[in-house]
Amino acid sequence: MSQENRLIQLENITKEFDKLTVLDNINLYIRKNEFLTLLGPSGCGKTTMLRIIGGFEFPTSGRVLFEGKDITEEPPYKRRVNTVFQKYALFPHLNVFDNIAFGLKISKMPKKDIAMRVGKMLELVNLQGYEKRGVDALSGGQQQRVAIARALVNEPDVLLLDEPLGALDLKLRKGMQLELKRMQKALGITFVFVTHDQEEALTMSDTIVVMREGHIRQVGTPKHIYDEPKDAFVANFVGDSNIIRGTMPKDEVVHFCDMDFNCIDEGFDKDEPVDVLIRPEDILIVGTDVAQLKGVVRSVIFRGVHYEMIVDAGNFLWKVHSTVMVPENSSVGLSIIPSNIHVMRVSDDKLAKEGIQ
Repeated sequence: MSQENRLIQLENITKEFDKLTVLDNINLYIRKNEFLTLLGPSGCGKTTMLRIIGGFEFPTSGRVLFEGKDITEEPPYKRRVNTVFQKYALFPHLNVFDNIAFGLKISKMPKKDIAMRVGKMLELVNLQGYEKRGVDALSGGQQQRVAIARALVNEPDVLLLDEPLGALDLKLRKGMQLELKRMQKALGITFVFVTHDQEEALTMSDTIVVMREGHIRQVGTPKHIYDEPKDAFVANFVGDSNIIRGTMPKDEVVHFCDMDFNCIDEGFDKDEPVDVLIRPEDILIVGTDVAQLKGVVRSVIFRGVHYEMIVDAGNFLWKVHSTVMVPENSSVGLSIIPSNIHVMRVSDDKLAKEGIQ
């Protein structure tokens, strides 16, 4: 990638709190007009990274560059960045208009220009007609939109969002996911979004950065992260997974469940131990006469758009997603096409090994 398209660069960023390392030698670039999501479990360092980008924390070592300029020591108000926190921090004594206009009034912008900008933001977040309403009278989703409008009205180059959907109910959260993506595309600015919700990340992002314990585990598009996880931790964290230990007797052949399966992976040593990932939706239920694996359905749960079944086959409990329900205790056959078998190198990560048989 050309350097010109890199808006923000983190170079060798390390952050310690009381001698505890929460970010360890992070290197990452964020592109112009990109929707980038920092994804990981609680305590992985994603919010600390966001706060370093925003200037609310300073790294113990390393540099933050903005369009090639070192801004590591610059305070938040000098950065062309605004932040929306999980707690929206709206001013309860001000109405919607005055909340959004607050920063513009501080900068002594003319009233006519303030009215024009606030009106534009209200239209963007679908809150036209709410100008005089008190923020305490708004729903959680409406309050979030006011917080976003207040951050965007100053026309930042980057909007940082720290788990802003966490307090919303499921239906409203899904609606706001689409709204945020729409706003980002309409404005053409960079969004950096923090979440621990993998569905949220897959829905909205151009790029996902998967983190754990202060390290970046993988960076890629949602499809790449889901289809080609680097290791078992990423596979387990991003989506439902079946991960089983196997070996690679040769290129494009993997051995697990005491038999060989054709795959599309290569470049492994002969008989190298590997982790084999197969997503639940990629396992086909077939007749036992044509099956690669034969087993018994141990449980069935209806998930709305599909049935989730646990099938005991090949000395492994397979999670299978299917629109066709098979009753418990039924004998079934399972089939997996080569392109749906993903072979990964074995990770020494203790958390990555959880759930691997």
